[in-house]
Amino acid sequence: MTTAEPQYISSAANALLKELRRLAQDSTAYRKQGRIWLEGDHLCRAALARGVQPALAVYSETFWSAEAAKGQRHGKTVVIADPLFAALSGLESPARMGFVVDLPPAPELAPQAATVILDRLQDAGNVGAILRCAAAFGFGQLLAIKGTAALWSPKVLRAGMGAHFGLRLIEGLAPDILDALEVPVITTSSHGGELLHRQALPWPCAWALGHEGQGVSEEIAARARMAVRIVQPGGEESLNVASAAAICLHASAAGQVG
Repeated sequence: MTTAEPQYISSAANALLKELRRLAQDSTAYRKQGRIWLEGDHLCRAALARGVQPALAVYSETFWSAEAAKGQRHGKTVVIADPLFAALSGLESPARMGFVVDLPPAPELAPQAATVILDRLQDAGNVGAILRCAAAFGFGQLLAIKGTAALWSPKVLRAGMGAHFGLRLIEGLAPDILDALEVPVITTSSHGGELLHRQALPWPCAWALGHEGQGVSEEIAARARMAVRIVQPGGEESLNVASAAAICLHASAAGQVG
């Protein structure tokens, strides 16, 4: 079987290039296109390791010359002139390669799964970091309440560093979706609740993490079985939500192997 020759793009007016630029730079373009943009060798390899195959493999011209010499080929290939790839990239230092991947269909909620709930988190870096924590500590399902940063946006994907492909991700949800969970919901607060390190944590459970400034909404808090706070002898007002997530999810995971 003959492998198709790559498509070369050398014009800024190219329609495919414009489409790729929207996908790479617009945080919600994936919802319209039904595809996502993965930029950089690490993220692309993480997808391949999970069995995800690209619809398009996109390379800068000079990078493609090196990859072609290695015999690298992942489906349909697009090669873009270096200056045009730099303008396409959402990074200050363009990674010189990327994959366009079909957006996975939203899975059904798993009522008994260890879960992380994101309640209107705004910062893409925080969301991506929490996805990594969820994957590391055995929380296989993540539910994003409406108002949370778009889970499959390029910035969240970069911050997640491949965690997306090992998780059950559902976004755009209303708070009442929590009524379908059969595991207890735990909320965190910097001011109220029991000290985390003194609690016997249930497993599996669902950790609810709230908006960076406002915390967990009343609707989410009302559905929680337990509220905890992290001891802070240093006296800071609060922790970054991604840092708090790492502490809480690790506490749950450690309780299973301790």
